Amino acid sequence: MRVAFVSMYTPDHRTGPALGRTRRVAEGLAARDHDAVWLGAKWWEGAVDRFEREGVEYRAVTETPSSGSFRSKLPFALRRVDPDVIHAVNVPPAHAATARTAGRLLRTPVVVDWWERDPEIGSSGQYRKAARKPDVVFTPSETVRTAVREYGAAAEDVRVVPESIDFDLVRDAPVSDEFDVVYRRRLDGDANVGTLLLGLAELRDRDWTAAIVGDGPARGDAERTARDLRIDDRVAFLGDLPPAEFVPILKGTHVFAQTATYEPFATGLLWGLACGCIGIVEYQAGSSAHELVEGLDRGRLVTSPGELADEIVACGGLESKAVDEGFAAYDHDAVLGEYVDLYREVVDGYGLF
Repeated sequence: MRVAFVSMYTPDHRTGPALGRTRRVAEGLAARDHDAVWLGAKWWEGAVDRFEREGVEYRAVTETPSSGSFRSKLPFALRRVDPDVIHAVNVPPAHAATARTAGRLLRTPVVVDWWERDPEIGSSGQYRKAARKPDVVFTPSETVRTAVREYGAAAEDVRVVPESIDFDLVRDAPVSDEFDVVYRRRLDGDANVGTLLLGLAELRDRDWTAAIVGDGPARGDAERTARDLRIDDRVAFLGDLPPAEFVPILKGTHVFAQTATYEPFATGLLWGLACGCIGIVEYQAGSSAHELVEGLDRGRLVTSPGELADEIVACGGLESKAVDEGFAAYDHDAVLGEYVDLYREVVDGYGLF
């Protein structure tokens, strides 16, 4: 199968879960002997307009990120690739809509992988077009699926394909039993680490240690809160760690606390659950984290720091685990298989109606 990935930005231009997910899918397809071509702005040096890395062929539609120029040149770039399916990222939304228009002219199905709406890139009208025009929209969670439907996508055209993790690493990593509670996420304005720290402060008379894994602009505020609550001697701020370093910590930790106010997909929580942690999630309207623990024996939902503290205590008697095989379905290779199956479904069904 030949798949054209449409995203002006790549992870070499800017970081973010959506672009990282797209590159992982492209490289996974290439490893399975599919043809993966990324149409974007040039990110490499030199005079060549094509560059290959990890089996993915990157083609420069524009020399630098320029939304208008990218849209005008994209249909011609797609025609040269002649793909079986076009896979577009939803940000910028106008590019996804342009990809769909080009797909109609080329008689090629278009799927859009929708992680979130970026309020700084694109208008509401452009996001509505991006939601309505594709043959299928992929979302990482039911929460995002609902948001896409609110932009006008038909329910049957939106499919949930979750984020994935390296489950072999979960199985093979050693166990580091330094902490009782762990939090992992980028520390930005949505991190809401303060809820966890307030909950831990209610347990001052108990013996515990906690780790905050992640970095970002809100880290300083979180460290000050820990000092103000006089629990900074038991809370370790470890900064941003790669999976090879944070997975051993998760495997030895009893509770993963999820308190962020915004999560299209709670990847940190998924890692924690796969590593055997009991997931305690503070319900937030803007977060999909509750989807991972609803109905789960080792999952709990809370609505306040006090409830979080109570659940940490209540879960103390539950069995400790280092691996939960129930989450093997979230392995990178398994989720890639879902993409491939959906590509084939949309290709087989294209043009029937």
